[in-house]
Amino acid sequence: MKGKFLVMLHAHLPYVNHPDHPYFMEENWLFEAITETYIPLIMMFKRLMKNGIPFGVTMSLTPPLLEMLSNKTLQQKYRNHLLSLIELAEKEVARTKSEEHLKNVCAKKYLNDFKKTLEFLDDCDGDIVKEFKEVAKSGNLELITCNATHGFLPLMRVNPQAVHAQVAMGVRTFKERLAEDPEGMWLAECGYYPGLDKELAEQGIKFFFVDSHALWYADVPPKYDVYRPVITPNDVFVFARDPESSEQVWSAQFGYPGDFNYREFYRDVGFDREMNYIKPYIDPAGNRINTGIKYHRITGNVDLSDKALYDPLKALEVAKSHAKDFAIKKSNQVQRLIDSMEIEPVIVAPFDAELFGHWWYEGPLFLEYLFKELANSPNVESSTPSRVISTLESVQVVTPAMSTWGANGYNETWLNGTNDWIYPHLHEAEERMVQLAGKYKDATDPLYIRALNMCARELMLAESSDWAFIMTTGTTVEYAVNRTKTHLSRFLELYDAIRAHNIDERLLEYYEWIDPIFPYMDYRLYA
Repeated sequence: MKGKFLVMLHAHLPYVNHPDHPYFMEENWLFEAITETYIPLIMMFKRLMKNGIPFGVTMSLTPPLLEMLSNKTLQQKYRNHLLSLIELAEKEVARTKSEEHLKNVCAKKYLNDFKKTLEFLDDCDGDIVKEFKEVAKSGNLELITCNATHGFLPLMRVNPQAVHAQVAMGVRTFKERLAEDPEGMWLAECGYYPGLDKELAEQGIKFFFVDSHALWYADVPPKYDVYRPVITPNDVFVFARDPESSEQVWSAQFGYPGDFNYREFYRDVGFDREMNYIKPYIDPAGNRINTGIKYHRITGNVDLSDKALYDPLKALEVAKSHAKDFAIKKSNQVQRLIDSMEIEPVIVAPFDAELFGHWWYEGPLFLEYLFKELANSPNVESSTPSRVISTLESVQVVTPAMSTWGANGYNETWLNGTNDWIYPHLHEAEERMVQLAGKYKDATDPLYIRALNMCARELMLAESSDWAFIMTTGTTVEYAVNRTKTHLSRFLELYDAIRAHNIDERLLEYYEWIDPIFPYMDYRLYA
């Protein structure tokens, strides 16, 4: 018997595209993720394949992320961003020759990594989505979709057509950008409520993921806890998170990323260097930002100013030892479960993809070493949901409970005193969109069709769960509030124009240019 270990990486960013600005600070979210997570993961996958090491990774590429990665303007902006990083790294290599030796070692490493990233980018002509697809052809990587703009479905269920549109557009985006049907879906924020499986089944989704308590508090307790997939009454398979794996990686106390030898995320030359020197590489408005060039390690519970210097070789050895330790822990866990269950366990470990590389610099290397360890394990095999499903002979029918993977497992991250004001407006807009789609479902006038599709885009962009999340965490709150209000305002402006038969084509063209997500939008999803 061999236990199956499923790594699930949720790759998502909110849709941030400002073609009217040569530089927009929040676009760096995408650029940082490409440099530090997406390209390093693809490179890691390709190294494993080249060395003949089997692995199993499931990865959701959300519709907003697919749309941004496919956007030519953002592709060019990213290339410019990378060239700027290379220029800064070259200056840092020269400057650190007179500073501590470890700083110079790091500076040379960054320069080399940035140049390799540029080479990768040029080789694929900027098409990162194509590279993910190439890896997926090997069978080691299973790509899945997510609902359209990462809308938080448990709080949208009051408008079933809005839920339908989010799910259907999530499937359609995957088809448009990857030219195939998605087998699985990651529900935004892992948010599930009973009955949602019917919508998923109708859209051809075969499986989705939930947090542990979705099965713990299900209508019928699953015989094998969270360690075997179950199936819903509408014949969709469910994979639940293993809390043990999550704690071993995520835990602030015991998690691997907190090791004192790993790179410190919050100490960056964008803040450390004098303004005249760093100014060309930060926000033109003068706001200091992370550049990705960092010379210090976590060190311990000390002030940022007291952090010790980072040693990449030492961190590499620590990542190897952590991967070995985690593989041993998975092997022991599998053996315990086999002894108690007398059936092959399925252990699911879902994470935000951006943990690996962006937040935890050594994360991609940890995964690479982990898969090397598992390839030689006598009782653990890395796998994917579709591979597991193909081997199932029997499965328990269960209705999972309402759940999310947010704080305390339910809705409070996306519904609290900081963000509850948005929902009456969102629900009202959803109802109006359904009315419009019903009234104009047989429209033939191209101008009306364009305006109706633009209404649907603006509504979906307003529904993104990221804005409520940011309001809760208190990071870029002004931006999140502005995005919510802007999309709702544009929606209402177009709604009124359609109702009054007074569509301003020039204004419509502007909105189509400024918010070009989903060029294949069909407003009839709301009808």
